[in-house]
Amino acid sequence: MMNIDLHTHGKLSKKTQFSMDYFLSMAHEAKENGLQAVALTEHFNTLNFTDMMDQLDQHFDYRNDYYIVEGLKVFSGMEVDVANKGHILVIGNRSIIRDLRQQLEPHTAKDSFMPLEELLDRTDGYPLLRIGAHPMRESTPLTHHAAETLQRLDALDVNAKDLFQYGFGMADKVRQFADELGLPAIAGSDSHQPLQFGSVINRLDNDCDTAEQLRGELINGNYQLEISTCLNVKVKAAQMMKELLKKSMVVA
Repeated sequence: MMNIDLHTHGKLSKKTQFSMDYFLSMAHEAKENGLQAVALTEHFNTLNFTDMMDQLDQHFDYRNDYYIVEGLKVFSGMEVDVANKGHILVIGNRSIIRDLRQQLEPHTAKDSFMPLEELLDRTDGYPLLRIGAHPMRESTPLTHHAAETLQRLDALDVNAKDLFQYGFGMADKVRQFADELGLPAIAGSDSHQPLQFGSVINRLDNDCDTAEQLRGELINGNYQLEISTCLNVKVKAAQMMKELLKKSMVVA
């Protein structure tokens, strides 16, 4: 078995510099909450994305598709904004993530985001896990995209922030939307702050070392999505702490 959070961030916010100490505090809290693995899906247009990956490369061993961070598997990935609204999580080997990030360099501004169809075209055929993030969030929905386009994804994200904001019924709405598309619904905490870990967890039946193995477990239904009864407290505390920390940190 392996407990994994498939939507996490390694920085407090897009505008803050990457801090190794802060990242390690995230990893420690993830382990404290019973996670053996996380997918690091930092925003592709965050400040100094490649610098973050460079630091991870320098400090941690990398095997298959993940860094080994004090016993925690940290799968490499990123969260990509697409044109006409929506966010897509792309998880896979760091070399593929670096190459895709370079391709996306001309598309980091709001008025130049890559269309979803083009992002999917560029990543088709690669051993990646592609997830529609918070698909029913009012600010960044995916529901308006064509069904045949969304069906090219591997899963949809039951997002802890959305469960806090809209209520636990959002999980049923995402599951129904995912069922209509023939996709699995998976758990992502969307953590930018350590206290949010454990709000939602994917309990996989088998241990995984690659994005392709993760994809297989999800598609075959070899997992259980668990929502913590403490989700509201965890997310609210994390949001309050995030705002306090943002005020005290140096912002570019």
